[in-house]
Amino acid sequence: MHAAPRRHTTRLIPALIASAGLLTACGTGADSSKAEEPATKVTVNPAAGGKSVKLGSQISVQASGGKLTAVDVKDDKGTQVTGRLAGDGTSWKSDGKLLPKTTYTVKTTAKSTQGKESSATSNFTTEQADKVNKLTNTPSGGQTVGTGMPISIRFDNKIDKDKRAEIEKALKVTSEPKVEGAWGWVKDWSGDDRIDWRPKDPWPAGTKVSVKGSLGGINSGTDSGWFAKNYDWDFKIGDDRKAVIDVPSHTLTMYENDKNVGSVTGSAGSSTDPTRGGIHTVRSKNAAETMDSATIGYGDQWKLDSQWVTHLTASGTFLHSAPWNKSLGVENNSHGCFGMTTSDAKKVYDFLTIGSRVEVKGTSSTVKTDVGNGLEVWQETWPEWQKRSALR
Repeated sequence: MHAAPRRHTTRLIPALIASAGLLTACGTGADSSKAEEPATKVTVNPAAGGKSVKLGSQISVQASGGKLTAVDVKDDKGTQVTGRLAGDGTSWKSDGKLLPKTTYTVKTTAKSTQGKESSATSNFTTEQADKVNKLTNTPSGGQTVGTGMPISIRFDNKIDKDKRAEIEKALKVTSEPKVEGAWGWVKDWSGDDRIDWRPKDPWPAGTKVSVKGSLGGINSGTDSGWFAKNYDWDFKIGDDRKAVIDVPSHTLTMYENDKNVGSVTGSAGSSTDPTRGGIHTVRSKNAAETMDSATIGYGDQWKLDSQWVTHLTASGTFLHSAPWNKSLGVENNSHGCFGMTTSDAKKVYDFLTIGSRVEVKGTSSTVKTDVGNGLEVWQETWPEWQKRSALR
């Protein structure tokens, strides 16, 4: 009676052992496979830990054995660094270059070919620039200007000619509605280097304009320094207001949206100092100032107080009150300006905005005003202007 139970037990034990062995084998095999699965190898350049990374380069991220699913880059001010992920997901590159004396944090997320996700963080700091270049932009952000206004950027330091194309590529203009235009390199009246963007034709009234300069990290020249920041500003185009001066008839006529809204008479330049012809752009205005002969090459012949002064060229072509002139509307006898009564000068001053166009017709002047002598982009034809681009 005892033999039968022993036979029964002998048969069950191997079965239980075999069953446990199968469970153990399955568990061990799954853990081993997961541990051996390689993560995506992600390489960030510049490498992590750098304390004085050279300027002039971009941030790049490379993935091997998988794809990048996210790349997040910020500088030490919290500014997001934009970039482009390759179509196959294996690489990412920043849009702009590294800024001087800046710490960057690069966070990456990747997925291996077998689906394993991984993340990593990398930090590095760029070197300090020996010299920094800055710019002054016209119009300024938020300003409303006339339909003849160019975008004008004047640099603190000289721009080497072999650097112009790279700088021009970093400058972008967008508008609503879309307007055709082009950048052109100019020598400012002050002697500074300048780049202007002018529309092919005057702006449509109401246009919204955005300018972005991804200049940070670009070297402007051997002795000129690096750009230490990017630029971004917006402005708006106001009403279409312009004036036309007919020199022979001593008349200035104002137009709004091509409609005649009134005229005044005055005195343009004499036959020996004729008013410069062509289309000018109102560059600035001043409610009161002293007309000093020394500023236009006439020594100390006169100093006359004037009001409602509208500036056209940097060399001294203005629209202004001239209460001392007894020949207004009768004779052209100024030194190149268009003088008016004080009340008429105020009408013109109030009507024209910064960026409005002023066209001078019928003058005997044969002088072509240089583009840098104010905002004189309309002194050139569109084909002439396009030749100023460093990209052509």
